Amino acid sequence: MKVLVINGPNMNLLGKREPEIYGSETLQDLEDYIRKEAEKLNIEVEFFQSNHEGEIIDRIHQAMGEKTDGIIINAGAFTHYSYAIRDAIKGTGVKAIEVHMSNVYKREEFRTKSVIAPVCVGQITGFGFDSYIAALYLMKRG
Repeated sequence: MKVLVINGPNMNLLGKREPEIYGSETLQDLEDYIRKEAEKLNIEVEFFQSNHEGEIIDRIHQAMGEKTDGIIINAGAFTHYSYAIRDAIKGTGVKAIEVHMSNVYKREEFRTKSVIAPVCVGQITGFGFDSYIAALYLMKRG
């Protein structure tokens, strides 16, 4: 099984950006944590992070040609308004799970609306790094 983990804008600032919300661990720490759990589940995992909407769309398109079994996506702020990312997920037909480290429903009102969630099999929010791990387990279960 092959899973692509996509992190969107500002996720490269983990450990520096709003540590009271996101903690002090870095994006590399997150990737290491996911990789360790993926190995236990016999899942090949690949990581991609970009602050650019078009690059995220291109990577989603590329996943279709690679026979990727699923995408775990934290689209960051693009979650709330990127119909282009939404359409890329829907158009490729690759199974996707939306994740967020923080509980978006306890934050600013604008964060409670996801345009991506309706084309994903589900959304996991509020469990920090474990949001990604829960998504891994659910991908494995099918």
